[in-house]
Amino acid sequence: MKSGDIVIKEAIGIGDNEVDALNDAKKQLGLDENAEVDFEVIQRAEKKKFGLFGGQPAKVRVTLKETPAEKAEQFLRDVLNNMKLESVVIEKKEIEGGIEFNLSGEDVGFVIGRRGETLDSLQYLTSLVANHSDNSYFKVTIDTGNYREKREKTLEILGRKLAFKAVKTGRKTNLEPMNPYERRIIHTSVQKVNGAISWSEGENANRHVVIGPDPKAKPVRRNGGYNNRGRGGRRPYSANRSEHNTPANPDRKPLNEGGATGLYGRIDK
Repeated sequence: MKSGDIVIKEAIGIGDNEVDALNDAKKQLGLDENAEVDFEVIQRAEKKKFGLFGGQPAKVRVTLKETPAEKAEQFLRDVLNNMKLESVVIEKKEIEGGIEFNLSGEDVGFVIGRRGETLDSLQYLTSLVANHSDNSYFKVTIDTGNYREKREKTLEILGRKLAFKAVKTGRKTNLEPMNPYERRIIHTSVQKVNGAISWSEGENANRHVVIGPDPKAKPVRRNGGYNNRGRGGRRPYSANRSEHNTPANPDRKPLNEGGATGLYGRIDK
C-alpha cells in the first residue's frame, strides 16, 4: 500500500484454486475479472486425499484502496450534488504533492459565494477529507474560472492603494476579515511600499489586516511638497514620489500573523 492510500473495501473470495478465488473476490466487489487489484492468498487449495478425505478450497483477500485524490474528488462531487449543483463540471489536474480541481458550469457562482467564502470553505473541508488518515500532507486546491488569480490581483491592488494612503495621511485602515492566505497577500503587497506597514488583529473568523504608517520610517519632507497650500492650491498626491522619497525600512514585516499555515498550507488533524 502506498503512503496516503485509504482502505475502503475488501472481499474474501473462495474457489477450487487461487485464480478462481481471486475472480470470486473481484465479483463480490463488482470488478471485471481483468481488473488489476492488490490481493493476498490467505489459504491455498489442497486436494482431497484419495479423492475422499481432507482437502480445502483456496481463499484470497482483495483490498480496494482509494487515494487522497480520489477521496477528495468523491467528497467534492457529493457536496455539489447535495447543493443541487449536479450540472457543475469537475476538472482535475494532478500536481506535485496534490491535486487541483477546476469547477465550471452555469451555477458556479453559488460555489464561489460572498468574496469566495463558500469556495474557501469547500476547499478547506475537501482538504480535511483528503488528509484524514495519513500523516503526509496532500495539497488540495479548488478554483473556478481563475477566480483565485483574479482575487489575488484585486487584493494586491487594494493593499498597495491603502499602503500609499497610510503614508500620505498617517492614519491606519482596518480591512475586512480574511483567511490566512489572503492576509499574506495583503502583507506582501504592503511591504513593497516604503513608509507603510501591516499587521493582523482579531481572533479566528474576525482576524483582519490593519495597514498603517511605518513608525520606523522617517517622515516625508513636505517643504514645497504635496501638502503645501500656497498659490495653485494643494498639489496632487503622487504615489511614485511617495514611494521613492520615503527611506526604506528593511525591518518591515507582517506583525502578529502567526505560523505559515493557512488555507493553502498544511491542515493538521
